[in-house]
Amino acid sequence: MPQIVLVHPQIPPNTGNIARTCAATGTQLHLVGPMGFEITDRYLKRAGLDYWPYVNLHCHENLEAFYAFQQQRGGRSIGFSTSGRYSYAQFQFQAGDWLLFGSETSGLPKFVLDGCDATVFIPMSQPGVRSLNLSVSAAVGLFEAKRQLGELESSIINT
Repeated sequence: MPQIVLVHPQIPPNTGNIARTCAATGTQLHLVGPMGFEITDRYLKRAGLDYWPYVNLHCHENLEAFYAFQQQRGGRSIGFSTSGRYSYAQFQFQAGDWLLFGSETSGLPKFVLDGCDATVFIPMSQPGVRSLNLSVSAAVGLFEAKRQLGELESSIINT
């Protein structure tokens, strides 16, 4: 199952919204510091609503700590960036992928992108629009990966 990794997130409501998406999909969320807020931030909690107990959250002090954790688990690093090489829609995701997203203000650092196994982008129709909101980008990438892996159909609840 793919995992979401936020490298140096800065805006608490974005992280809270992503946590909510991870809770709804059973996806692990990794936060890599330093972050622009405390994990106890009220805006972070508010955006995640009462879903925090359902979030499989891992906090890593820095990139080195995250990379050590990732190396133990294995899997590819897939960096999302406006300068990515492949469109996310044509990229072939794998079950063990780590979907990396950078901060809202600067994206993933170049050295992180250079260390990724692949980089992907989300196409924009308007040339003046650089990117989507971080929480939207994470949801788009995660749901495409889960769709390709057949993980959406098994989670549909019939009412």
